[in-house]
Amino acid sequence: MVLDTVMVTLHVLVGALWVGSVVFVAGAVLPAAVEGALDAAPLEKIADRLVYLSRGAAVVMFVTGGHLAGTRYTVETLTGSGRGHLVLAMLALWLVLTALVEIGRSRLVDGLREKRVRAPAADSTAIFRAAAVVGILLLVDAGLLASGMAPY
Repeated sequence: MVLDTVMVTLHVLVGALWVGSVVFVAGAVLPAAVEGALDAAPLEKIADRLVYLSRGAAVVMFVTGGHLAGTRYTVETLTGSGRGHLVLAMLALWLVLTALVEIGRSRLVDGLREKRVRAPAADSTAIFRAAAVVGILLLVDAGLLASGMAPY
């Protein structure tokens, strides 16, 4: 029981920090870069830290989510119930979020290494905004599971 509580807490905390960081980059950092308020070096450092946070969070989410799914669900309940479908949707959204952050960072950093800021920031903004939306959907999914409002 204690292990489950730790896993749930870690899962939710890391997920919220991960999504929050992506939303912050998409909503605050990149718009500032497009406006010319940030130089290439600090923006590259932010992008690198975001991707390291994202990779670490993906590992933690995989381990904790895998434990929770493995102890709470069977193949039949994952594929045959509303709650199971939410868990599978969470897995799919997690994969998409991870991929979008990697793609967005790659696009951003490629331009930054040429000491350009505005164009690469503008080019990667749509990807990071999509990642932010996916992250918010993950939190909504988690909220439905946690609230007990998910269909059985």
